[in-house]
Amino acid sequence: MEQKHLIMTNIESKPALWAGRIIGGLTIAFLTFDSIIKIIQLPEAVKPTVAFGLSAGSVLPIGVMELSILLLYVFPRTTMLGAILLTGHLGAAIALHLRAGSDTFSLIFPVIIGAMAWGALWLRHRTLRALVPLA
Repeated sequence: MEQKHLIMTNIESKPALWAGRIIGGLTIAFLTFDSIIKIIQLPEAVKPTVAFGLSAGSVLPIGVMELSILLLYVFPRTTMLGAILLTGHLGAAIALHLRAGSDTFSLIFPVIIGAMAWGALWLRHRTLRALVPLA
């Protein structure tokens, strides 16, 4: 059973697996919170969207899209597709912040979330490390 698990996750070490799980879990927790506040349309989600020049009616579809992408990221069979789509979603967030003249942290935060999402996968999957060797 353990050997099958190692083959499916394609890992080399338990510390890398756990680091990837923790980083991935934090990423998933943040994105779940972010998508839910958009879906239930809390003022904290609607006001910034309207300030970016989008309609208040666009908050719900953005939240549903974000949650759908997150579900793709969470499931092992579709995790790479989810990460790719998440990258596009976060890129759009960066573009909106640039257009609105947001502060530096607001510009960098989506980059951090994207780096965490991909970093978690990089730590858990040897094949991704072979495609993107950082060392």
